[in-house]
Amino acid sequence: MLSTLRNAWKVPDLRKRLLFTLFMVAIFRMGNHIPVPGIDTSKLAALVNSGSLFGFYDFMSGGAFSSFSIFAMGVVPYINSSIVMQLLTIAIPSLEQLSKEGEEGRKKIQNYTRYFAVVFGLIQSFSTYAIISQQGAITDTSKFNMFMMVLTLTTASTFLMWFGDKITEHGIGNGISILIFINIISRFPSSINQIAGLQKAETVNFVEVIIFIAVVVALFLAVVVMSLAERRIPVQYAGKTVGGKVYRGQSTHIPINVNASAVIGIIFAISVMQFPITIGQFWPNSAFYKFITAGKYSIFKESSWQYALTYFVLTIFFTWFYTQVTFKPEEMAENMHKSSGFIPGIRPGVPTSDYIENVLGKISIIGGAFAGIIAVLPIIMEGYSNFKGIRFGGTGLLIIVSVALETLRQIESQLVMRHYHGFLK
Repeated sequence: MLSTLRNAWKVPDLRKRLLFTLFMVAIFRMGNHIPVPGIDTSKLAALVNSGSLFGFYDFMSGGAFSSFSIFAMGVVPYINSSIVMQLLTIAIPSLEQLSKEGEEGRKKIQNYTRYFAVVFGLIQSFSTYAIISQQGAITDTSKFNMFMMVLTLTTASTFLMWFGDKITEHGIGNGISILIFINIISRFPSSINQIAGLQKAETVNFVEVIIFIAVVVALFLAVVVMSLAERRIPVQYAGKTVGGKVYRGQSTHIPINVNASAVIGIIFAISVMQFPITIGQFWPNSAFYKFITAGKYSIFKESSWQYALTYFVLTIFFTWFYTQVTFKPEEMAENMHKSSGFIPGIRPGVPTSDYIENVLGKISIIGGAFAGIIAVLPIIMEGYSNFKGIRFGGTGLLIIVSVALETLRQIESQLVMRHYHGFLK
């Protein structure tokens, strides 16, 4: 990794892209410290730690929600819009046809995604205002202040969407992913301070800290291995004659990443588990809210084993579900047949489609089970160790590793395109 970055720094064009990315990230981090006026942040702590979706927003925004800066919503509206558009592309034939029209079709879908992101931003910012006002965290509840707060949060979220596009266009990597990556790693210093504070207060001893660090390192290595793991389906292309020349057949493979849908599966699962609590916070004194937060048989109590088990099962299900709706074995089999390709030992057509679907099903369950373990492990550590209140999540590790690997691949591809990679080694 370091050698790749060093080689990229030696290329003038890539150096400009790296500097542009760093400059944009610096501006982004400064914006995270511009507070929205009229907010009592001390009363937001209970809301963030209540097990609702606001804890997820705070995690994705790098703590901007708990301090309620202008970037409190982060890029969550854009993420929601992207997921919804992916599902709509599969469900609506006109959008599916648009996605097959090449670059122009993809640009139109991307524009629709941006428009939906603004709508999601308005809904989310208004819901946020309604809930935090219930908690007494807003000092001025006038309609004008409500309008200004909704406008500020929505505009800031839309600005981040544009910001990410500029990083993608003029910088290195996917801009939205880079912003999420920066937000997550920005929480590391506070987590280290929390651990140091626990040891200083003698809540945990030195041996427990070493074991905790060892578990985190092992988890990180496991995430790296699973992020790089792939199931390769062998494909053989038949020889053909073109212009009197005979071309021999080629052997290749279709790589299917084991962890391709893991993050989406976790996001869906955590949304389902925390949505009832978020809705209940509109009516904090209702019997519904009291049941889901303190009921004996409630599966939504974050510290209970029922919550961890349900979360684990939902993560597997949504990972499998998202893989099934996004990958299209029929199209893969059809394209393979048109190119005179076949899977050795499998007949073309429906048998090939069934084979690919069977492989995808198994891979998605394995990836979902691993994602489920990653997701519930911090909950188990919180419940059965002395490391209380540590903002450590396996989801963050998955995002960090996947974004870092993808960015490095893009840098390496840029080096190869410029024919510098071989000369600089």
